[in-house]
Amino acid sequence: MVMPRGILRRRLYSASAIALALTLWGVEGLAPGEVRARVSPLRIIGASAAIGWTSLRRWARAVREAKIFGGLGVSIAGARWREVAAWTATALAVFAPCAADALAISERAFLGATHVS
Repeated sequence: MVMPRGILRRRLYSASAIALALTLWGVEGLAPGEVRARVSPLRIIGASAAIGWTSLRRWARAVREAKIFGGLGVSIAGARWREVAAWTATALAVFAPCAADALAISERAFLGATHVS
């Protein structure tokens, strides 16, 4: 199946949106609820979503298992979920275009994700 660049198979969110969420959570240290408020377009959420956003851990697990962003190719087996998220964001930022060097890491990870997905 052919899809536009940046679309991940069997994922509701694009590669760039996942990269942004992982950066906000792992690098910037925002609470899962705050990350969700900034990234998710969904405004109606369930009761469990008020506490956190389970998708963050799910995406970090998918990175660790090389199910998304598999081209990163580094073992991060013993890391905690936020550490996996931070490492992923940093690695994705490397793939941003050279013109993006002056941007914040969240913006570089957002742009770099389309080149790895």
